[in-house]
Amino acid sequence: MEALRLSSVSPFCNATFKLEYNKTHFTKPKFLSFQFSSLSTLSSFSSKPSKIFTTLSPSSQVSTEATDPPERELETNSQEEKFDWFSQWYPLMPVCDLDKRVPHAKKVLGLDVVVWWDRNENEWRVFADACPHRLAPLSEGRIDQWGRLQCVYHGWCFSGSGDCKFIPQAPPDGPPVHTFEKACAAVYPSTVQHDIVWFWPNIAPRYKDIIKTKKPPHIPELDDPSFTKLFGNRDIPYGYEVLLENLMDPAHVPYAHYGLMRTRKPKVKLDREGGRPVEMSVKKTDINGFIGKQEWGSSKFLAPCIFYAYTDLMKDQENGSASSAGAEKKLEQQRAALIFICVPVSPGHSRLIWAFPRNFQTWIDKVVPRWIFHIGQNLILDSDLYLLHVEERKIMDVGPANWQKACFVPTKADALVVGFRRWLKKYAGGQFNWGGKFNATLPPTPPREQLMDRYWSHVVNCKSCNAAHKSLSALEVTLQVVSIASIGIVAATKQNAMSMATRTTIISFAVICFAASKWLSHFIYKTFHYHDYNHALR
Repeated sequence: MEALRLSSVSPFCNATFKLEYNKTHFTKPKFLSFQFSSLSTLSSFSSKPSKIFTTLSPSSQVSTEATDPPERELETNSQEEKFDWFSQWYPLMPVCDLDKRVPHAKKVLGLDVVVWWDRNENEWRVFADACPHRLAPLSEGRIDQWGRLQCVYHGWCFSGSGDCKFIPQAPPDGPPVHTFEKACAAVYPSTVQHDIVWFWPNIAPRYKDIIKTKKPPHIPELDDPSFTKLFGNRDIPYGYEVLLENLMDPAHVPYAHYGLMRTRKPKVKLDREGGRPVEMSVKKTDINGFIGKQEWGSSKFLAPCIFYAYTDLMKDQENGSASSAGAEKKLEQQRAALIFICVPVSPGHSRLIWAFPRNFQTWIDKVVPRWIFHIGQNLILDSDLYLLHVEERKIMDVGPANWQKACFVPTKADALVVGFRRWLKKYAGGQFNWGGKFNATLPPTPPREQLMDRYWSHVVNCKSCNAAHKSLSALEVTLQVVSIASIGIVAATKQNAMSMATRTTIISFAVICFAASKWLSHFIYKTFHYHDYNHALR
C-alpha cells in the first residue's frame, strides 16, 4: 500500500490528515486541512482501496432473504432473558458542558431530573426535578451560599443527600418539619465516569449503593491520558432506536452526507456518490449487546446506550505477516475510536453524546476551539435529520415489531442494523420500554426550521458554542455601531475641516464594517441557529 490518507479521525471529525506509509513506517503528517468528515470515516482511512482500514470491500455477497443478514451471529443467551431498561446506567451530559454555578434540567427515559454540583461534597448530584413541597422544578432554582440546592418557589433548601435543610415558612419554635421524610428530595444514584455524569433511573433504597456492584460501561480510550477526547452533544428530534441504527450504518454516508466528507473512491464509480459494497458482520449477541466486525476493525454495541468502533492492530497483509518490529510498534501507537452514546429521552426524542478519541495529532484539539469542530459535526447531523425523522414515523405506522417485514435489507451493509433490530426484538420486545409513561404516539412534526434548530438542541447545552455565539453576536453589534459612528463623524464634520481623502477612508471603513456585520449575522444564523440541507441541490 503506497499511501494512507486519513480523511478524518471520526465521522463528525474536524481535520484531515495525510500520512504516507511504505510498508515499514509512517512519515510525519504533510498537511492539515480543516475539513469535516462523515459517519464512515474509520472506514475511509485510505484514499485508495486498502487492505487495512476499510469496511468497503470490492464485493459483497447478497442474501436471499430480506430479513436475514449475510451471516448469523452467535447468540449466547436464552430466549427467556429480557432487558430491564430501568436497571441500567444512563449518561446525562459531559462534565465539560455543565456549569457548576447553576442546576441543569435534563430528561432521560421520560424522567425529568436536575443535575447540580454539590460543592460541599465535590460531587455532581442528580435529583428528581420536582420540589417535594408543591412539585415546582428544582432546575429553575439556584445553589445558595451554603452550597444547597434551593427551590426558588418557596425557598426550600436541600443538601446533596436530598435532606431538606431549611423551610422558611416553618416557625423556628415549631416542630422540625424539614426533617420529615416527605420533605426530602428524591435522589437518583449518580457517578462520573469518562468525564460524563451518569445516573441510575431508580430511587428505591436498594439501589443507593448500586455503583459498588454495577458500574457504567468502561471504554479504555476515554480513560487513557494519551488519547485526546473532545465531547459534543445534541438533542435529536427522532427516537433512540433510529439514532442507534443510523450510526451503525456506514453505507448511507456517501449519499445522505454527500459533499460533507471525503470517502474512499471505488475502482469503478457507478454513480455520482461512489457508493460500494460494505463488508460487515455480527459475531456475537447476548443480552448486553453484540460485537460487530469490519475489515478495518471492530465495533461493539454496549446496551443500552453505547455504539463503540475502534481500530484493530494493523498488519502488513501484503506479505501476510506483521510488519517489522519498529513499524509494528508505530502502527500500534496510531489508534483511534468512534464513540456514540445514544440516550433515550422520550418517544420521538433522543440525545447524542459523541467523542472521537485518538492518540496522534492531539495538539490540534488544544489549538482549535471545540466550537469550530462542531460546525461541521452539526451539519452532518442536519444532513440526514429530516430523513430519519420521517423514517421513524413510517416505522411506527407499520409497527416496530414488523420492522424486518417492512424493510428489505439484503446486503451485508445492513448487518449491524439488522443485528440491532434482532437484539431489540429478542431481548426488549422490538422497541424501547418507557415503563408505561407514554403511549405509542409520536409528537407531531414541527416546521422544518424548528425541527432542525441548532440553538436549543445544541448551542445552549454546549459551553464552547454558547460562548462563541455570545462573542460573535457582540462583535456583530460592535461592527454596526462602528459603522454608524463613522458615518456620523463624517456627517458632523464641517466640509473644510476634513480632507476628501480622509472622508473617503472613513466612509469606506464604515461600509466595510457594515458589510462585515451583515456577513457575520448570516454566519451566526447558519452556524448556531438553522442551516437547511437540500439534497436535490447538492
